[in-house]
Amino acid sequence: MFVAPVNTESLLAQAQTETLYISLIEQLNKDFNLANEGIDFPLSITPDELKIQLHEKVYRMIQYKFAEYLNLLYIIDVPENEIKQLDGSDLVILAEQVAFLILKREWQKVWFRNYYK
Repeated sequence: MFVAPVNTESLLAQAQTETLYISLIEQLNKDFNLANEGIDFPLSITPDELKIQLHEKVYRMIQYKFAEYLNLLYIIDVPENEIKQLDGSDLVILAEQVAFLILKREWQKVWFRNYYK
């Protein structure tokens, strides 16, 4: 049964435990490219590096490419109500929280695809 992770670390640990970490990276790359936000996380990237690079990418998008950021959230299908619940007063924290929501949604896609194949 799918259990939503509570934070980025537990999500990435669960992805590795279930040997779906590479699928998660592939899904991220695919959806970012669908949103015309070319990103190419190497399949060999460590979970810590993935967390840092995703956070930085989201931060830069919020600051400099807001329309593209909104399009990315739409393409990934991050729940709008979860985004609206975030406190946007600190951009660094906001970007970290949004990066987690992106990872969580991508993890759901990968997990369900694997579970029901």
